[in-house]
Amino acid sequence: MPDGSAPPPDGPTAPAGPSPTPRQRGRRGLLFLAVCGLGISAIVTQLVLMRELLCVLAGNEMTFGIILGNWFLLTGLGAALGRSAGRWKRPVAVLIVAQGLVALLPVGQVFALRALRNVVFLRGAEVGVVEGLVGCFVLLGPYCLIAGYLLTLACTLLARRTDAAGIGQVYFLDVLGDIVGGLLFTFVLVGLAGHFGVLYVPAAINLALALAVAVAERRKLLAVGIGVVAAGGIALAAAVDLDGLSTRLEYAGRRVVYRGSSPYGQLVVTESAGQYDFIENGVPLFSTRQVEQTEQTVHFALAQRPRARRVLLIGGGVSGTAREVLKYPVEAVEYVELDPLVVTVAPRFAPGSLADARIAVHTTDGRLFVRRTDRRYDVVIVDVPDPSTSQINRFYTAEFFGEVRRVLAPGGVLAVSVGHYENFLSDELARLIATAHRTLKEAFAHVLALPGGRVFLLASDGELTADVAGRVQRAGVRTKYVTRAFLDETLSPERIAAVGRALDADAPVNRDFSPVLYYYHLRYWLARHKVRFGLLAVAGGAALLIYFLRVRAVSLAVFTTGFAASAMQIAVLLGFQAVHGCLYHRVGLIVTMFMVGLAAGSYLANRHLARWGRRELVRLEWAVAACAVLLPAALPGLGRLAGAAEALSGWVAFPLLALAPAVLVGMEFPLAGKVDFGAVAPTASRLYTADYVGACAGALLVSTLLVPVLGVFGVCAVAAGLNVASGLILRLTR
Repeated sequence: MPDGSAPPPDGPTAPAGPSPTPRQRGRRGLLFLAVCGLGISAIVTQLVLMRELLCVLAGNEMTFGIILGNWFLLTGLGAALGRSAGRWKRPVAVLIVAQGLVALLPVGQVFALRALRNVVFLRGAEVGVVEGLVGCFVLLGPYCLIAGYLLTLACTLLARRTDAAGIGQVYFLDVLGDIVGGLLFTFVLVGLAGHFGVLYVPAAINLALALAVAVAERRKLLAVGIGVVAAGGIALAAAVDLDGLSTRLEYAGRRVVYRGSSPYGQLVVTESAGQYDFIENGVPLFSTRQVEQTEQTVHFALAQRPRARRVLLIGGGVSGTAREVLKYPVEAVEYVELDPLVVTVAPRFAPGSLADARIAVHTTDGRLFVRRTDRRYDVVIVDVPDPSTSQINRFYTAEFFGEVRRVLAPGGVLAVSVGHYENFLSDELARLIATAHRTLKEAFAHVLALPGGRVFLLASDGELTADVAGRVQRAGVRTKYVTRAFLDETLSPERIAAVGRALDADAPVNRDFSPVLYYYHLRYWLARHKVRFGLLAVAGGAALLIYFLRVRAVSLAVFTTGFAASAMQIAVLLGFQAVHGCLYHRVGLIVTMFMVGLAAGSYLANRHLARWGRRELVRLEWAVAACAVLLPAALPGLGRLAGAAEALSGWVAFPLLALAPAVLVGMEFPLAGKVDFGAVAPTASRLYTADYVGACAGALLVSTLLVPVLGVFGVCAVAAGLNVASGLILRLTR
């Protein structure tokens, strides 16, 4: 227990003196590896828990921000608590125990999240934002607080009492572990095992390192304890299928007939009363008896061109839409689905959905397919979820609609749908429809809105008609729901007039780098959940204001740089998605290159730490600001590349755009540790807290609010302004 005194730390952290012996160097090397192990665990656990929480919270951009914001905030609080780390009599023993907890906690967290979802929250209902915020805080708290505390504790173990170099070394080692963990997750683990299998790997690494440190430090009792825990964990993993058991508990009341994992997420198929439901990452994809929705999706579009010969279907084909299209005399249906696992598994439970020689299946990103195809289509149906995230929003932008217009035959039709219309058109839904309609008008001469279960928007340079029933009947197509009687009610003059009034409103254009539509969808989603952020927003704003009033100039610089890092990383990812589609392995490459940049910058700063000081820190702040200004200017140019240059940009240009600012960000932390150094534990605690609070603000604000409202250029300008201001404060204060 901490006792208020400050005894000399164990073994490898003693103050400067005689040259260390080989044994002391070996023990210090083990501590280096232990910090790397913590980094591996942190990045893998963050990615797994983020996926699991997105499943439970019906993931959109708001829930993503909540999860990531909670992660950074709690880790920052853990680092703040680490101010007391220098008062432990046996800090290495604390490290060993905490590293064992870091190894085991994630497995328990995932199991608890699945098993308790329907116990804590109402079964079958979506989890509200406030409940999700509290749930994330409670679930992530134990792991993140320990992980943040360990960062400060590691600084006290690896730094001398009067030397700041150890703080920069810990930062470098932690980022190095992040790189290894990110590469393992993205390129190896995610394609080989489910989430429990993924978590077993960092658990084994950290238990092995904890055991090695315990042996090196001659902590026999701890070594035996770690060994027993490791043996018990191996036996449990071998004897019990935790993934299967927790999935059955999560979907209690339904029979789980399939569960699988791919680089794109977790796919679960459940059966109830003969109906099969396909759920990916917690979001329902389709059901085998979803006939009404399937018919509306197909016939509202094909009724416009009943003699269509070639149809492109983006998403939804395995739900029955591809087979429904074949009721018309088409020659070819090209169906594009992102996740190959969906296409592989669906025929088992929806036989015949793709069993026709006229259906060609392409497993790739739909937008990337449109960008690269040289074919022409009479009808393009985009059957994707609402633009609730920046990833899906890409299918509702002016740039994408322009790309679709290029692949349409003369007079061809594009069909998309948004929202759910149940005879009441809220202000939020009206804004959503008006923005989508205004964006389509950028590319097409005519846009028709039809209020079915969703609001279907049909766009073409040729004629469009609301007489869907008449066209379907004259084409001789047999339907179950899309009939004259059904459509007289669904497409009544009152419903069409209500939608028409919404379209008269002045609305902005949704673009790749100004994704306003997913902001309007977020408002629509919040209105449906009756969420109000008044008190929560005031409390958060007050806490941030108090932090700003108390923070030192150097910590403020670290905060603004953490915020800028979030903004620039999001800008690069948005640009990459717009140009290359959702190619997850190369997105993983971009994130990894950002981590490589952090490590390289940290290494460079540590090498020159003796010669650099406050002046260089000010220059770094302004260099980060310059990067934030220049970065978005490069993105539109990359979007105009074609052919080999376009392909090369995904492997070279975008990773370099992520690498360059990361080097500057990585250089700042070790240098800030030197400039603001007082004692190891308080300095490390202060800087890690600032870094994580800045990242928390970025995660909560940039992706959910600032990007859709201000656009990528505006967000980067805000980040640049903050860094210019913090640089001036640094220069004018001491």
